[in-house]
Amino acid sequence: MEYHYIERMKDVKKHQPELEKKLRVKIKIEGKKVFFKGAAIDEYDAGLVFDAVAFGFSLKKALALKDEEMIFRIIHIKTHTKRNLGAVLARLIGTRGKTKKTISEISGCEVLIKDSEVGIICDAENVENVEQAIINIIKGSKQANMYRYLERMNRAKKNLIE
Repeated sequence: MEYHYIERMKDVKKHQPELEKKLRVKIKIEGKKVFFKGAAIDEYDAGLVFDAVAFGFSLKKALALKDEEMIFRIIHIKTHTKRNLGAVLARLIGTRGKTKKTISEISGCEVLIKDSEVGIICDAENVENVEQAIINIIKGSKQANMYRYLERMNRAKKNLIE
């Protein structure tokens, strides 16, 4: 039996029967802890989903992690720069959220910025590229260069498929 600490428990309580069905685990809630028990692979999947929910992603977005092609990553901003955290967050978010939104649209990934961390839910093929683009923005690269980088990676991936 595993457990995860989740700050926003309301969604989990509201959708508990649906979660048990989709994740194939038995869920028990005590305060802000979620306990779950099931087959090993199902517990692993549930752990990924609850990690993403604990980070701040919605249940709907976190349930995408049930697909084995999807990956959840956390980038710690402080490990990549010593610059002012507020300035780095401003660069990552952009004016009215434009940078974050553009990265999400180009890559097809879900990006969430929280405190001094960036969470990514993305398919396995794109996660490395998105992670590298975000790290480069943290280090000071221009946002437009990272958009071009992601678009170039998308074109390269499409050429490989064709």
